[in-house]
Amino acid sequence: MTRENPDDLTIRAMTRQDLDLAIDWAAAEGWNPGLNDAECFRAADPAGFLMGSRGDEPVASIAVVRYSDAFSFLGLYIVRPDRRGRGFGHRLWQAGMASLADRTVGLDGVVAQQENYRKSGFVLAHRNVRFGGTPQVAWPRDERLQRVSPEIMDAVLAYDRPFFPAPREPFLRCWLKPDARDAVAFVDDGVVKGYGVIRACRSGSKIGPLFADGEREADLLFRALASGASGDAVFLDLPEPNQAAIRLAARHGLSPVFETARMYRGPEPDLPLPRTYGISTFELG
Repeated sequence: MTRENPDDLTIRAMTRQDLDLAIDWAAAEGWNPGLNDAECFRAADPAGFLMGSRGDEPVASIAVVRYSDAFSFLGLYIVRPDRRGRGFGHRLWQAGMASLADRTVGLDGVVAQQENYRKSGFVLAHRNVRFGGTPQVAWPRDERLQRVSPEIMDAVLAYDRPFFPAPREPFLRCWLKPDARDAVAFVDDGVVKGYGVIRACRSGSKIGPLFADGEREADLLFRALASGASGDAVFLDLPEPNQAAIRLAARHGLSPVFETARMYRGPEPDLPLPRTYGISTFELG
């Protein structure tokens, strides 16, 4: 076998075709991405996705999405299985981290990589656990549940703001479009008190985000969203510190199937985890 030099890796901003390929790699790793995630990922930061290639052959990917001058999120860090152990991943990692300058960086890393991330300055904040199952639920009869429409879009965007370390309006406006995802808000007397999104994935459907003022609102939103899954598998990625979210998942027959380590390099953001019943994505935070 010819010895390969990681310094020969060509690093470029991903094309849309590159991003589709990286998402296919994520699916092969068992991460179960959504069927229509790429468009919204690119909306968050069109230049925030890097592909490492040997010649014309893509071998490694990383997302380094810059939400603001202060915060970014790292994901889709994958080296093609047949090209691992040759330094390509580390080379791409260095380039990606350099592009983030002094921003706080978040990531959801697989547990096996947690020690490597720690060596790069990341500190564990908490575990995120993916729960999955086939809930048998119907849309609740509650007039406060509304599908997200243009009329309440701005209110939903404003509600989302405390749940994320930086503004993410371009991503959310795409994420909340009804053509590829179903978004529902809990609106009480004209005030948004929670919302959630469900999308089709390679396997079943995934709810994310799911934010709510309380467990009752979260449960109503979960049932409204999951009712459209028609008995197919539903997954919910929740922060382990939120015991109410764990109760919600268990109540509807979901059990743990996967977990990640939420870690940060830089100051840990002060986020309302007690009201976070489902994170948006492991790839973008």
